[in-house]
Amino acid sequence: MSARHPIIAVTGSSGAGTTSVSKTFEQIFRREQVRAAFVEGDSFHRYDRAGMKEQMARALERGDQHFSHFGPAANLFKELEELFGKYGQSGRGRSRRYLHDELEAAPYGQKPGTFTEWEELPADTDLLFYEGLHGAIVTDEVNLARHVDLLIGVTPVINLEWIQKLHRDRATRGYSADTVMDTILRRMDDYVHYICPQFSRTHINFQRVPVVDTSNPFIARFIPTPDESFLVIRFANPRGIDFPYLQSMLHDSFMSRPNTIVCPGGKMDLAMQLIFTPMIWRLLECKKESVAREPLGLRR
Repeated sequence: MSARHPIIAVTGSSGAGTTSVSKTFEQIFRREQVRAAFVEGDSFHRYDRAGMKEQMARALERGDQHFSHFGPAANLFKELEELFGKYGQSGRGRSRRYLHDELEAAPYGQKPGTFTEWEELPADTDLLFYEGLHGAIVTDEVNLARHVDLLIGVTPVINLEWIQKLHRDRATRGYSADTVMDTILRRMDDYVHYICPQFSRTHINFQRVPVVDTSNPFIARFIPTPDESFLVIRFANPRGIDFPYLQSMLHDSFMSRPNTIVCPGGKMDLAMQLIFTPMIWRLLECKKESVAREPLGLRR
């Protein structure tokens, strides 16, 4: 963690909704005039799309049924921790972009499913913002969680997560339902060992719970809407959280535990605005105080 160069990380599984949470943070950053260095977790996959396909084929030949993007073999965990560590120390670091589709790839003159070249993060940013699969990953070799000042988990109940993934991958990536199901099954071992444990390290978890039947996610015709859901918000440390104020602003909300507030799913954006805006203010205030304490010759 670093008062001088804070890091915010949003972590969640594929189909969890981390991208939507990132958009809310972008709104807050624009409104509060925060200069953020954005890092996508996909940029730290080890293989591009073609390379990953080849590696999966090799894994199957070895009898490995569980090789996936969720585990360490397919990711650059050490490089990602180096980035977090360097940014916390100096506000600098190197990253790249993974180009998901034609729209993202066109400006670079590259094919979708490839990486851009590594390049330096923008200078003089206020904080680093990470969104991806592994913002709170801890293994025998790395510990990313220790570098992050604000860790957020996005964890819809598993059937909803699968429904969202099925609909996204079929609609935007052209995958068949059987292909998506195979992916879910292949990732399950890594999901249990590398994704789920992260949510015990996060500072805040947002979990959407549908109130419609999702008992068979593989035949669901529609994604449950926010208004067909409750939002469960869990704070690892509720000290300093003004729950009466949140309840007064989030109508029809209630406390299910001393550290957990439940509100209608349609209020997720409002809840994030109310919760994260003052947290970002505090991070930036600590940053200013840290800068003020530095010897004049060391300030940048």
